[in-house]
Amino acid sequence: MKAYMQRMGRSLMLPVATLPIAALFMGIGYWIDPTAWGANNILAAFLIKTGGTILDNLGILFAVGLAIGMSKDKDGSSALAGLVAFLTPITLVSSSSVALFTGQETVNVAFEAINNKNVFIGILAGLIAAAMYNRFSQVKLPMALAFFSGKRSVPIVTAGVMAVVSALLIFVWPPVYNALVSFGGMISGLGAVGAGLYGFFNRLLIPTGLHHALNNVFWFNLAGIDDIGKFWASEGIKGVTGMYQAGFFPVMMFGLPAGALAIYRSARPEKKKEVASLMIAAAFASFFTGVTEPLEFSFMFVAWPLFVVHAFLTGISLFIAATFQWTAGFNFSAGLVDFVLSLRVPIANQPLMLLVLGLVMAVVYYFTFMFVIKKFNLMTPGREESSPEDFENEETIAAGDDKFAVMAGRLYEALGGIDNITSIDNCTTRLRLQVKDTSLVDQDMIKKTGVPGQKLIDATNYQVIVGTEVQFVADALAQLHGQPVKTTGAYNPSQPEAVEIAKKQEIYSVANGTVIPIEEVNDDVFSNKMMGDGFAVIPTNGDIFAPIAGKVLSVFPTKHAVGIQTASGIEVLLHMGIDTVSLNGEPFTVYIEEGQQIARGQLIATVDLQALEEANRSNDMIVIFTNGDLVEDLEINTGDSLANEVIGSVESK
Repeated sequence: MKAYMQRMGRSLMLPVATLPIAALFMGIGYWIDPTAWGANNILAAFLIKTGGTILDNLGILFAVGLAIGMSKDKDGSSALAGLVAFLTPITLVSSSSVALFTGQETVNVAFEAINNKNVFIGILAGLIAAAMYNRFSQVKLPMALAFFSGKRSVPIVTAGVMAVVSALLIFVWPPVYNALVSFGGMISGLGAVGAGLYGFFNRLLIPTGLHHALNNVFWFNLAGIDDIGKFWASEGIKGVTGMYQAGFFPVMMFGLPAGALAIYRSARPEKKKEVASLMIAAAFASFFTGVTEPLEFSFMFVAWPLFVVHAFLTGISLFIAATFQWTAGFNFSAGLVDFVLSLRVPIANQPLMLLVLGLVMAVVYYFTFMFVIKKFNLMTPGREESSPEDFENEETIAAGDDKFAVMAGRLYEALGGIDNITSIDNCTTRLRLQVKDTSLVDQDMIKKTGVPGQKLIDATNYQVIVGTEVQFVADALAQLHGQPVKTTGAYNPSQPEAVEIAKKQEIYSVANGTVIPIEEVNDDVFSNKMMGDGFAVIPTNGDIFAPIAGKVLSVFPTKHAVGIQTASGIEVLLHMGIDTVSLNGEPFTVYIEEGQQIARGQLIATVDLQALEEANRSNDMIVIFTNGDLVEDLEINTGDSLANEVIGSVESK
């Protein structure tokens, strides 16, 4: 569950990255025309509508972003499924549709909250669409229905599932919404304590979109409070009107930006540059316009305990402001723009004290966030441990296409090419390389590529610091490693003849353990070579590595087997354990995806060997060369071996 939530949080970064600029457009537009929101100024109207393009369609952005981010291969058809998944409930659970279904002229006001802004519906739709894509994108239908097989089936299945979900929402949504409205009405009579409770639940309910139910109670005229309307009309009681708005200013203008600083300070050194770009933009949007989504969604799911702390501190801020009757108000949100405008409203009471409270909240947020993040080791942006799961499968870069391929070609030559490189890996900013001999690395040539730095680790490990675009270089390097370049002379990507397919490739042990001939595997299908020649490793631990470089053809749904195709066309099957398909993938964690280019010796999976033993399954890690007609010669050395150790070679015809 923790890994799923962290993956979800990373996927949300795609839509969240669009929010700061939208907030700035709307904030500037509102600053230009604070009273008529563009009616008196065409530039203000243009900016407000531009920002609204994003902020008024958050649900759609989250549905599409999550669908593609949570899908197994980031294919565009998953994004289409996410859009279908979102549009289904938006249509079926709308006020007009429910009125049609029930035959009533008016329906519960709760259904008005099901619109393009609803982040909860967007998140739900995105997760369901991704799950449907991962499950059905490889399904093959009978010949008569073959057109709808595979990825084409995903939007269809998704629409059906979301239709059922929509039917449930028609019955579930109104009671939950009404309960929150009743709860809001109850706490509205508790004075400053009620304001604090409202602030706490206002933040806490943001992931569900149901915070609008409470907002309707306190900000508008649903229960007679109408805090926003009365404040800007300068009606009501001075020091009371505005109490459900004032406490947000210290949080949005000071507290959250200070929290962003804590998140940046807590990030790993190699990830600080990447985190800084997000945190600066998000903190400025929060301070200037009061739009907090870029910040909140950056840690809401990957570090949810921190979000609870944030909700609690928001409640404290509203409680203090209401207790001392410091009031201000907003039309858009509690940022600098609205704060300055509210100073002119006569009913505002000691609004400058909110700035003092804001400075205090900044200190509280910073040190509280720092303590909670480090005490509980929360994976806020930039603190994620580098693992194969984090290496997102970006678009493969062909040699000669752009600067990344050029850099990769020069680095490949400087590192010694196929004769020296044994493994290519990367974290957020650096290439992590395993070589046979680091003394063969041409450091001067690497320096001339313009990379920020390089680091010699030991006799076989070398790192090249590239920056946040390292993934593109790593992908290009992996492609070159599968199709090695000649390393004589300068790298010239414009000459296709510089690339040749290696007919003979080394084979690596897939695990620490004992290499045995395929004939000794305790399964007739494998031992009789019905699927092809090969070998097996009896492992001593569960780390499983790629036996050869190539492209991942398939990852079985039950995770027990992986298909790889080398650059020369040889197809390799890695089968983890015997008769393990019935375990439904539970003992296996796979770190690669279909279509991904992998390097030989790359960590591709982990296996729970104890779980295999408890299930009475053999733990043979079997490697089969399934298209033997392409294999000219296969040599395997048996006996004890370490993972990533060369144990033989295969030569194609």
